Amino acid sequence: MAAALAVCALGSSLLAACGPGTEAGAPQHTPTRIAKAPAQLPVPHGKGSKVADDFNGDGHRDLVVNDLVKQQSHADDAGIGIVYGGARGLTPGARQLLSPKKQASPTKGQLPAVFDAEASCDLDKDGFTDLIVSTDPPYDGQGQPPVPLQILFGSPKGLTGRAVELAVPARARFGNDWPDQPVCGDFDGDGAEDLVVHASAGHLSYLRGPFSRKGAPHKAGGPIPSPGEVPTGPAADVNRDGYDDLLVRTAAAPGASAVVLGGPAGPTRTGAALPAGIDVAFGSFGKGKALDAAVGAMDGTSLRYDLPGAARGSVPTPGSMLDSGDFDGDGLSELISSGSELRVLRGRTAGLSAAGMVTVKPPAQGTTRVLTVGDFSGDGRADLVVRTYRGETKDTVAVYTGTKRGLLAAEPTVTFSTSEFLTS
Repeated sequence: MAAALAVCALGSSLLAACGPGTEAGAPQHTPTRIAKAPAQLPVPHGKGSKVADDFNGDGHRDLVVNDLVKQQSHADDAGIGIVYGGARGLTPGARQLLSPKKQASPTKGQLPAVFDAEASCDLDKDGFTDLIVSTDPPYDGQGQPPVPLQILFGSPKGLTGRAVELAVPARARFGNDWPDQPVCGDFDGDGAEDLVVHASAGHLSYLRGPFSRKGAPHKAGGPIPSPGEVPTGPAADVNRDGYDDLLVRTAAAPGASAVVLGGPAGPTRTGAALPAGIDVAFGSFGKGKALDAAVGAMDGTSLRYDLPGAARGSVPTPGSMLDSGDFDGDGLSELISSGSELRVLRGRTAGLSAAGMVTVKPPAQGTTRVLTVGDFSGDGRADLVVRTYRGETKDTVAVYTGTKRGLLAAEPTVTFSTSEFLTS
């Protein structure tokens, strides 16, 4: 999921590293220098849409990037990067840097140092996707901690203005844990996006949408008992009954997890129990009308078909981090497995198989992980966005486009470096 969840070139433009230029015995830092970065373009103005992750409402999906590269090693985190989409997909020039100084809301007069994107959905039903971010408000350790989550509302100009603190009513809280791990979904089937956040001791806080522009939910009842501690997104209607369902983990990872089914009262019914693993991905991998679950572990991937049932399967594919998407538009999902290599297994009516597996070779050396899977080109087929990380000052983000023949992994259609946000 990457759950879950997540550069040295733009075309042929290379990211160069300057020499350290330090005195003997001083810490060795490698500053970042950008060569031929694309000129920054204005954010296109939209009128609202139902496209996922469309912060400016122009009908094109946008990309969120956490953990941007830094000017030099050990520097402070710059913030959150947004790359806006266009008619041909992501447009690296139309980029925006969200920083605590400009976008965060202060708590007791103090701006947060932490500012990380956690989830995204249209919380106020205005046609513009909103971004939920986590912060680090001041806390003296006494009683319940403050809510660390803030909402940046989308608009025709994108994510502008200050965030507002998410309001979690006292009646919805439980225990003294931080209310975090937000997951969006329409869990009660009323057409409005809701939020589920962690409470404590096997309980969740369920906040019904739509939300006001002050961050308050439409309704919030008492905390919901849960089979685990960690709500995990993205949510999905796994049994296709019109209510989004939720994955809940017993611990952050690795560990067992369970599907919690939505309904008129929200996500209150425990469905299928899943085996222990490091990551879980939902998808239509084959063998049934409902969605399936793939559970990744170091020794292979376990499958549970036709949720909330428990028809079993497995594929001997190493790689503990999993994602899914329909790259060829045939209605079946492919499974992306991230480990030492990035492998794509094709969905089939008989279920997933390692036969015909595609290996994605990123355009740069380093540790590669999936940032997200989604339709950025607007052709009805999913695209794969990966990031190759080479230390704190160098990375490459690459977009591989889905086609009728599936994911063509030979060459990415777009590449850029998150260092370009440092010039925004």
